[in-house]
Amino acid sequence: MESDRKPQLVHLVIALESVVLLALLVMLTPWGSRMTLSGNVAGTEAGRSGGSNGGDGGSGGGTAGEKNAAETSGGAGDQSGAGSQDSGSDESGGALQKDYIKWVDFSVTEEAMKKAFRCDIDTCLAEIHLNWIEILAYLGAKYGGDFSYYKESDVNTLAERLKAGEKIEDITADMKYYAYYLEAYTAVLGGMVGQFEVEIPGSQAPAFALPKDEAGNPVPTEEPVWVTKYGLKAFSPIAKNYPYTDYDDFGASRDYGYQRVHLGHDMMGQVGTPVIAVESGYVEAIGWNQYGGWRLGIRSFDGKRYYYYAHLRKNYPYHKSLKEGSVVQAGDVIGYLGRTGYSTKENTNNIDEAHLHFGLQLIFDESQKDSDHEIWIDCYELVKFLSSNRAETVKDQETKEYYRAYQMKDPAVPGGAAEQRIPADPS
Repeated sequence: MESDRKPQLVHLVIALESVVLLALLVMLTPWGSRMTLSGNVAGTEAGRSGGSNGGDGGSGGGTAGEKNAAETSGGAGDQSGAGSQDSGSDESGGALQKDYIKWVDFSVTEEAMKKAFRCDIDTCLAEIHLNWIEILAYLGAKYGGDFSYYKESDVNTLAERLKAGEKIEDITADMKYYAYYLEAYTAVLGGMVGQFEVEIPGSQAPAFALPKDEAGNPVPTEEPVWVTKYGLKAFSPIAKNYPYTDYDDFGASRDYGYQRVHLGHDMMGQVGTPVIAVESGYVEAIGWNQYGGWRLGIRSFDGKRYYYYAHLRKNYPYHKSLKEGSVVQAGDVIGYLGRTGYSTKENTNNIDEAHLHFGLQLIFDESQKDSDHEIWIDCYELVKFLSSNRAETVKDQETKEYYRAYQMKDPAVPGGAAEQRIPADPS
């Protein structure tokens, strides 16, 4: 019996060693390293947890980062929602890791955004002003980030409690992940609603905004007039009066260069369609990338959002005023829809169907910007929400360049931005 047991024991030890070795090898791979990251939000009030999406090589705005994003097949990070913590050393001399959000699944629906936005707008002059992002963060914590549970009555109930004088801090005190959703949703939506000045057609102007005669009476005019507004100051990526089609293609397969998934939102349209800056910011990347073709990367002023516009038009991809570092305002014309990309040779049309690839990357720490840990969100519902605000454009018949029809003064722009108008005829 003893002689039979020894070979069996040896075989068992060898088998266990093989399993351990295989596990170590897996952990050394990119997939395995992502498995070691913290899991999704668990134990939320809805009893559900969030998920993670993959990357897309055509999305990144930098150099290596554009390929790195594509190779990331997913990776749920520590979704604690806590603020950044500087690196340092613990008592044992080891380095402390920064504490910041490492993954966001943005599944907020157009319906929920519109309802929360309406609560915000309707109370902007009231004694108690409701904040639409706080409302959405409450819903995120309540539903565990899964907005298939959304009910308008949940917003109505919350709004009534807030209007009655309850504080959002007290209402959410027992919601473990409210802070996470507030930080995550603020990163997505933080620059989109607020006060701004804008031109509107004189025919639509209220009496107080019209020019006055000597007696102080309003004088009708066809010229644009300036008004101060509080509301949505972010725009659809596609200009007003230009058709496009789209569907939720986030995470779809892509295989140019290498197998990867799509981390953006494609909006199919006509070549030459004016492309619009969704939010005010500065041009961080401009030029050719083999995946995105002629592309633009615009960073929000708070640094949290990186907007990526790709596959722009051959020969004339950008508005002529733009260069790296240029400041743009929400609603400015920044480029033109096309089908460039999928080639190492610049100015090549290799995209079968003309479309704008629109992507939104969230950045909680600069180490995430161009890395294997980039955070790209599904923009489908967000684009539907923004479709209610599309910038009207006009064409300079002499240069064929497009400009915004009505100017805007966004207080988020440091020092103010230059107006985007058709240059006056020097003659």
